[in-house]
Amino acid sequence: MRTDLLSDPVDGLDEALTAVDAFDRVLVSGLLRPQPAQAAGLAALATAVAGTPLAVTVAEAADKAAAGAAGEDHLVALAAARTALMGSVHDALTDRVADITGRPRAERNTPDTAADEPGANVLAAARAWLCDLARAGWQGIDHELVAGAAPVVSAMLPDPRLRRQATLLDGFAAELAASCPGATLDRVPVRRWADLWTRAMLLTLPGATRTPAPSTATGRLLPLGVDVQEHATAVQAQVHAVFEPADGTEPRLVRAAVSAPKPDTVVGAGLWQLLRPRMSLLAAVGEGRAMDLDAMPVTAEGDLVWDDERARTGEPADPFATARVILSTATDPVTTPLDRHPARIAVPVFLEGYAAEGERAAEGERAAEGEAGDGDDGQLTFTFAGHRLAVDTDRIPAAGPLTPEAVAASGACLGLLRWDAGEFVLQPIAVETTVRKKTVAVHAGAWAGGTTDKVGARAEKAATDSVAVLRERAGKLLRK
Repeated sequence: MRTDLLSDPVDGLDEALTAVDAFDRVLVSGLLRPQPAQAAGLAALATAVAGTPLAVTVAEAADKAAAGAAGEDHLVALAAARTALMGSVHDALTDRVADITGRPRAERNTPDTAADEPGANVLAAARAWLCDLARAGWQGIDHELVAGAAPVVSAMLPDPRLRRQATLLDGFAAELAASCPGATLDRVPVRRWADLWTRAMLLTLPGATRTPAPSTATGRLLPLGVDVQEHATAVQAQVHAVFEPADGTEPRLVRAAVSAPKPDTVVGAGLWQLLRPRMSLLAAVGEGRAMDLDAMPVTAEGDLVWDDERARTGEPADPFATARVILSTATDPVTTPLDRHPARIAVPVFLEGYAAEGERAAEGERAAEGEAGDGDDGQLTFTFAGHRLAVDTDRIPAAGPLTPEAVAASGACLGLLRWDAGEFVLQPIAVETTVRKKTVAVHAGAWAGGTTDKVGARAEKAATDSVAVLRERAGKLLRK
């Protein structure tokens, strides 16, 4: 890895994000009665895309919005300009990541032409609600305005082709409802709500969700690690892996995700009970094995559309051996245009030969000797020949044996390179560390297929008891 590039500035990045921030502040107060500061924010957005095909359309939209006369088409143009800027930031950062890793990138395919577009009327209704939000602004939202999303979401949900838009709108409306009335908010999540608004706006346009037709994957899948994302009512596990095609072509990076609804009482290792029955790959990850795929559907973005019928467990496969031998030659997947956003960057990387620094590092050394740490939350960084990389230990899931102390004491790390708060950060998913003078591998997904580990077994049992009680109660309610 070219670790010297981790901290080098990216040309144009700050300017693009400054324009995005200026527009995001416009949405805080809304566009019903724009003030001079909002007009300046709109002008900054238009200036940022002045050299692009969007220039004329966005300039007109900014003028109309500054005068308080923006229609639906104008607001769509502003959302497109903001998305284009965030996409340019994403592209600049992924180009830098490619320079850092030295891996090749796949070519983008052209989406298929759809014969018909689903739900034109309900998508128009969704755009109308989103326009009302932009006019009111985040400080002007109330329960009546936010409730306008409910009938739209209800009309979308029966159509599987609109499920993506419905989920986004439903989640966005729920966040807004929890913050009503907006006039009383002490702190507004400016970037997040602007992200959700622009994404929702563009996903309601005809053809926005068109993607290239999936291909099929036949060959050997070598898991690298698992990223667990947990919310109060849902959980998702995303397996990052290297795929070796049976036809001998270049290996490539792929992902396979499984998600499930969950009660808030199921946490930690208990999450695997909800996910495990839905995807056999998790058992293979827990056992440290490869999987043989036969015509498994795979999108142009490298996402496997998992089907247990098309996969069987293969030979033992050590993720660290895979990383050392194959990862550097694997092709990185592409990202579809509307998904190009810095928050989407999560690139598998392998690191070794670093020194851990920070308050966590001292705890890691004590843990390696079998001593207890003091639980301090100091920032951990990896240093390579004077170059530093921040380590995001907050993303380590509680559903596995990997801990910040193990990461701090490690000598090799498999992780996801992300970009957050203006810098590259590393999310560890597995490490090689020394425990009582022996080198051992610790994986975030080690308990995915089940465990005999005492801590993991206790958490699984507690989750089993919780799920049993909930199922019993649900059965009684259904019988009534």
